[in-house]
Amino acid sequence: MNRERLQQLLQDVADGRTTPSDALDQLRTFPLERLPFAQIDHHRALRQGHPEVIFCEHKTVEQVVGIASRLATANGAFLGTRATAEQAKALVAAHAWAEWDPIGRTVYLPPDPEPQPSGGPVLIVAAGTSDLPVANEAATSARALGLEVERLTDVGVSGLHRILAEEQLLHEARVIIVVAGMEGALPSVVGGLVSSPVIAVPTSVGYGAAFSGLAALLGMLTACASGLTVVNIDNGFGAAVAAARICRTPAPTT
Repeated sequence: MNRERLQQLLQDVADGRTTPSDALDQLRTFPLERLPFAQIDHHRALRQGHPEVIFCEHKTVEQVVGIASRLATANGAFLGTRATAEQAKALVAAHAWAEWDPIGRTVYLPPDPEPQPSGGPVLIVAAGTSDLPVANEAATSARALGLEVERLTDVGVSGLHRILAEEQLLHEARVIIVVAGMEGALPSVVGGLVSSPVIAVPTSVGYGAAFSGLAALLGMLTACASGLTVVNIDNGFGAAVAAARICRTPAPTT
C-alpha cells in the first residue's frame, strides 16, 4: 500500500465507487501482514517513500517467494537483493516479468507500467570490473527507488585519465555513488572534482592486506576530500537508498 493507492482508495469511498466494507477488506493487512516466517511492513512506502525490500541471503526459497508474492500483491512490484540463482529461478517462475541480474544478485519486478524516473540523475561509478556486483546492486536498487541512473565502469585511479575524461557527466549528476575496492581511493578523487553529494561504497575486492574491504572502508572514512558519505562494505543497496533520500530534497539553485 503506497500513498497513491491509499489516496485512490479513500477517493473511491468518498465517491461511492467502493463501500467502506470493501475498503476495510483491502486494508485488512495494513500496516502489517504476519506470515509464519516474516512480518511484512506494508506501511513502509508511506513512511519512507519505498516499499520493503527483501534481503534474500540466508532465507529459504519458499520464504523469499512467499514474501515477494505478498509484496507484489500489495505494491505491484518487489525488489530482492543478494538472491541466489535458485531463489531467482523460483521468483521468475512465479512472476514472469521479474528481472534477474546474476552479477548484482538482484531480482526486480517492476510495476506495470513502470513510471518514468522522478529523481536524479544518480551516477554510479565503478572503479573496476570486479566491483560490478556491488555497482549493479546499487543501480537496480536506485531504479526501483524511482531514480534515473547513469553508469561509469572501470575508471579507477590506476588510469586516472579515464575518470577525468568524464568530468561533464560527473557534474551533471545529482548524486554520485562511487564503488571501489583495493585501497578505496576513487571516491576521494571524485569528491575533489564535484560539488554534488558523493556516496562511497567500499567493496571486498582486493589482495590480502585489503582485509576483505576493510582497507577501502578505512581509506574512504579518512578521505582527503571532505563531505563524503560512506556506507558499509559491499552495501550497494544502502548507497542507493541514501541517494534516493538526497534526491527527494530540492536541488540547490545556482
